[in-house]
Amino acid sequence: MAFSRHNKTRVAQIAFAVAALAALAWGFQALIFSHAPSVFNDPKEDMSFAWFVPLFSLYVLWTERRHLVSSIGAPSWAGFAAMLPCLAIGFLGVRGIQVRLEVVAFAGLAVTIPWALFGRETAKRFVFPAAFLLFCIPLASFLDIITVHLRLLATSTAYGVLKGFGMEVIRQGTMVGAADGSFAIDVAEPCSGLRSIFALMALTAGYAYCTQPTWFRRAILFATSVPLAVLGNVARILSICIVASCASADFATGFYHDYSGYVVFAVAISLMIACSELINRIFARFGNSEKATNGDKEALGQPGSIATAIITLVVLIGAMIYQASTPKPLVTRAPDVHLPEISGFEATPLEASEAELTILPSDTQIEKKLYSARDGEWYHVTLVIGGTSKSSIHRPELCLPAQGCLMADPRTVEVDGRDWRFITLQAPRGGATGFAYTFFNQNGFSTASHTSRIFKDVVDRSILNRIDRWVMITINSSRADDASLSLFARQLEKGATIK
Repeated sequence: MAFSRHNKTRVAQIAFAVAALAALAWGFQALIFSHAPSVFNDPKEDMSFAWFVPLFSLYVLWTERRHLVSSIGAPSWAGFAAMLPCLAIGFLGVRGIQVRLEVVAFAGLAVTIPWALFGRETAKRFVFPAAFLLFCIPLASFLDIITVHLRLLATSTAYGVLKGFGMEVIRQGTMVGAADGSFAIDVAEPCSGLRSIFALMALTAGYAYCTQPTWFRRAILFATSVPLAVLGNVARILSICIVASCASADFATGFYHDYSGYVVFAVAISLMIACSELINRIFARFGNSEKATNGDKEALGQPGSIATAIITLVVLIGAMIYQASTPKPLVTRAPDVHLPEISGFEATPLEASEAELTILPSDTQIEKKLYSARDGEWYHVTLVIGGTSKSSIHRPELCLPAQGCLMADPRTVEVDGRDWRFITLQAPRGGATGFAYTFFNQNGFSTASHTSRIFKDVVDRSILNRIDRWVMITINSSRADDASLSLFARQLEKGATIK
């Protein structure tokens, strides 16, 4: 009788696991087969390493399979409660086409579903492989404001080292070059090192899991991944400058540059292995009282209330079916707005730059004008109307520091009921200039906060199943005071009849 009851319990557990896995795969099919692959293949994100992330998570679960089986216990209402917010985040992510939210929700459900069906001890076994999936989150574009600082850090460090070796070099913004003009290396956004940081963090996490016996030691090794990646990127920039000085600038910025990315990982991986060996020697010398993390755990007993597991599956399957049946969102009509003529200023139309035409999606609308007054006062205005892609609109603060401009005194100023973001710019070889920008959509929602705009866009895409058409207006002015920027912004809004 006991043997028969045990078999029935095991069959029920397998059936619950298969049903939960099938529901999860069905509800996140857009993430698995469309959203994630498109991000992994996106040159802007450069996440080719992410293809191996879920494979390593599966490998970890396979190596832990005996411990997973032995840890199965009773279903948990606490796990069910923890599953609900993950379902909500997944719904917002899938309908809003927000890959970051989708991955976070999927990783959360990978822990909370086992918790709800098989208890807390089983869920613990899923924590690391689920957390490892977070390396699939595209952060390069989300944290792109950091790229500017990484570029400046790498450039200034390389400049200091080169000067220390006696080389006559100069630095301006993210550019370092020879004083005689024989070569100039600009550390562009793809060379900031942010992408290599994410790749090395994933590699270090996996290496630490396989080589270090305790979570404390794994955490120490993982913490070294960021500085090691930065050092690797600095070594790459140094090598390019040295090759340009010793060989030729064309060779250094051409063939060598294309393959110098291996320098980053050669340096960083070598240092990672050295750090791992150092950690092993330190703990071996001073002793290690920690217990290894891969020992057997006692099971919590036979599964308890079958109602908990059934309710969990009903809610999960229902949510996944509803999530997967999301219709295509409605694309709203773009606002009818153009840059006007302003009394007292001569308006000269300008063409979009090659970079803007290349980088921005094809359905992005751009209009640019230079407003000049007789007294020499000028305002360079750009109007961007975004398309269906979220990448049509960006934060102006990302590109300004890379051009060598120092941003000071950012503030939000209300102009006739609309918020504008004002920034004072200090060019390396020039006086202070003013900069301002604002966002609004086709329904008249306006904000000067990029975060607020993103949040509004996610809500509209997820809850209302609607793609808003956002407008960004930027003003670069010869005058940096609030009064002049506010006056021109007021004239611009009045003439453009912005709605």
